[in-house]
Amino acid sequence: MLAKVKSLGLNGIEGFEVRVEADVNNGLPKFDIVGLPDTAIKESKERIRSAIKNSCLKFPMLKLTINLAPADKKKEGPIYDLPIAVALLVCTGEIKNENVEKFTFIGELSLDGATHRATGVLPLLISARVLGHKTIFVPAENAAEASFIDGIDVYPIKNLAELVQFLNGETILQPVPKRSFEDAQQNQVEINDFCYVKGQERAKRAMEVAAAGGHNIMMIGPPGAGKTMLARCLPSILPTLSFEEALEVTKIHSVAGVLDAREGIVWKRPFRSPHHTTTPVTLTGGGNRSKPGEISLAHSGVLFLDELPEYNRKTLETLRQPLEDGVITVARVNSTVEYPAEFMLVSSMNPCPCGNYGSKTRECRCSPTQIHKYLEKLSGPLMDRIDLHIEVDGISFEELTAVQGTEEPSSVIRERVNYARARQRERFKGTKTKCNAKMNSKQVAQYCALDEESQSLMKEAFEAFNLSARAHNRILKVARTIADIEGSENIGLYHLAEALGYRKLDKKYWI
Repeated sequence: MLAKVKSLGLNGIEGFEVRVEADVNNGLPKFDIVGLPDTAIKESKERIRSAIKNSCLKFPMLKLTINLAPADKKKEGPIYDLPIAVALLVCTGEIKNENVEKFTFIGELSLDGATHRATGVLPLLISARVLGHKTIFVPAENAAEASFIDGIDVYPIKNLAELVQFLNGETILQPVPKRSFEDAQQNQVEINDFCYVKGQERAKRAMEVAAAGGHNIMMIGPPGAGKTMLARCLPSILPTLSFEEALEVTKIHSVAGVLDAREGIVWKRPFRSPHHTTTPVTLTGGGNRSKPGEISLAHSGVLFLDELPEYNRKTLETLRQPLEDGVITVARVNSTVEYPAEFMLVSSMNPCPCGNYGSKTRECRCSPTQIHKYLEKLSGPLMDRIDLHIEVDGISFEELTAVQGTEEPSSVIRERVNYARARQRERFKGTKTKCNAKMNSKQVAQYCALDEESQSLMKEAFEAFNLSARAHNRILKVARTIADIEGSENIGLYHLAEALGYRKLDKKYWI
């Protein structure tokens, strides 16, 4: 007997339809799975056999052949346990539903027939809706992910026996109730807030400019100056995630297997801070299953690299392409996958090995040779891709013990950021550009024109700092953002002067 059921497969963060075909014939007992299955699928034979028997259902002791079509696409993961089991039970007559081919099944089975949480369910559900699938069965632990997807009925399944009873009309199940993203998002509490950051007014202003234009930023200063705290507070002033952005971010986290099962969606902009021992594969993604890396997990959010010179130089150089293109292409033997990687790079470092060079309160004990060798770990092309370089020094006792409430909260700063971003959305309407930092050369020439006085200042800085063409354009983009914060149509001399102030380190440290 032949039976067919529908399932889904993943290629990166996009799903494709998979047809699970089961053929049961007389002959010596044998269980074969074809159609480019990976090891996890090949091992599913024993899981499925035990799950069916322990669910008090009949397992056919005959010649069994399972085909996963299309046969030319690699199938990965244990999510095909459930559809394979359903197809076999249709063949044996345990499932009598004539409409089973209209349903879609995703899920891993345990030996006792219970379902386990699967990774990548959200992108599979989104793709299923696009492909026209109407009714989908998923593990009960994935119910939260399904609650935000309209247009399809998703049924949470606790075990195989429950699914069989439902398909045979012996019990009633309810689809996952839908939740409102906006209502749920309002209940989120921000832990890191700029109101807790004492002093550091210049650094906080630079953070505001970076957030308003989506610019990359580097903080240089001695240990304990507050660089990490400033970085952790940055997401609190970034524009709130829209539902479309949240779905895209959640798809990446779901595929990577790091999504909070209770929440079912990513509510706020990601903040990723990989350790300095991280490898290029961990940062960019890859491995046997080409999973997303840290830069993709930081999509639409912040990637924070603390103590930048401590990272392997080869690892840092992998950032250059995604910083420019906003995507990362992971090429492996089995597949080539493209993941989104539009993130703000926030980095920090000490100005020298001891960390005290340039400090007003601490003495540096490093020789010029040690300092030069330390700074040489960072390449010029990478530094060119960082828009703002700021110095963060220690604060005084009076600033540290100031009365709580005197510092500006993140909610107030975010209002100015949202105003600047609104101007940019209007400016770039109808294009793929989302913020000033992503402007191409044509847009820079169109929206970052300078008057004669500003042009003269730009020329003087270009020659004095020995800037590259890329650094020149990034300074203009930052100036454009400063003008947007103030609501100015044109870039003024003081906007450009402030933008150049954030590049002082070009001259001080890198030349």
